[in-house]
Amino acid sequence: MPTLTPYENYLRMMRGEMPEFVPSMGDSGGMFGVQMSYNKGWRPAFGETTPGEIWYDIFGVPYVSEWNASNGSLPAPGQFILEDITKWRDVVKRPEVLNNIDWEYCASVDLPKLDPQFLVSGGPSIGNGYFQMLVSFMGFDNGLIACMEEPEEVKALLNFLLELNLELAKNYIHYYKPGMYNFADDIAHDRAPFVSLEIFTDIFEPMWRATTAPYKDAGCLASHHNCGKLDEFIPYIWDMGFNAWNPAEPQNDILAIKAAFPKLAICGAFAGNGFVSWPETTEEEVRAHVKETLDKYAPGGGYAFGGYIMGPPEDPVAAVRQGWINDEFEKLRYSYY
Repeated sequence: MPTLTPYENYLRMMRGEMPEFVPSMGDSGGMFGVQMSYNKGWRPAFGETTPGEIWYDIFGVPYVSEWNASNGSLPAPGQFILEDITKWRDVVKRPEVLNNIDWEYCASVDLPKLDPQFLVSGGPSIGNGYFQMLVSFMGFDNGLIACMEEPEEVKALLNFLLELNLELAKNYIHYYKPGMYNFADDIAHDRAPFVSLEIFTDIFEPMWRATTAPYKDAGCLASHHNCGKLDEFIPYIWDMGFNAWNPAEPQNDILAIKAAFPKLAICGAFAGNGFVSWPETTEEEVRAHVKETLDKYAPGGGYAFGGYIMGPPEDPVAAVRQGWINDEFEKLRYSYY
């Protein structure tokens, strides 16, 4: 029988040590951490919205939620606030909400609500990651063109956002004393990154590194969220000090990454939007896929299972399949180490 709680076991993996049993991403107490009490007027980019509802972030970007995407939100199509990157200073201003945060009060409200078994985790952000913020302001086409034609203006805009994030980090670290930092910037699609390695290292990698640095300096563990295929960016993610990467989608060469970076925890590696989510896939096939995933990635440690179905909230088909996945994982997780 295991001697560690699931959370203690998860922390062992995060620290690059061998766990007693296969951790689950859910053992961490939440992928994105503490939801701060100052969120009035500062809405997240997922959940808590009505499908089809238009809402505005702190920079005035209109977002719309989509029920079929787990009620996640994306910038409203064709309604971007910035057309010319050289004019960003006229459009992107310091949000007023940043001037009205009573950090001491927020911490006094939020921290007592947390399960004392879990680390304080998170890291507030002025929006999504830097690539996502750029394309939320401009759209994918204009944002990518700006990276090619006006890279210095893109850097100037992102450095402005960086300074806001560092301001938040300083206060969050002081008042919340987090043990884990969570950073997200979806910069890849199913087959490749959205930008070349040259553009990544010139424009985006320095932003990620600088944003992460104060948390690492404070002794935090760090988890990096990035969907899609981005094998070539993993060496930089490791070098920045990240202890884990999620959801580590299986179109990446996960086994090669595990071999090259054995102390980087791979969290996920499960195709939740693939055949396991199809109505015609049988229970036996779903359960077999869970075992195949564990057999492939669990040996040697450094892995947390993340078997989640991507689908509409409260969809009965997705709920049943999620139940099969959870049940099969719990049956198997103690049999690998």
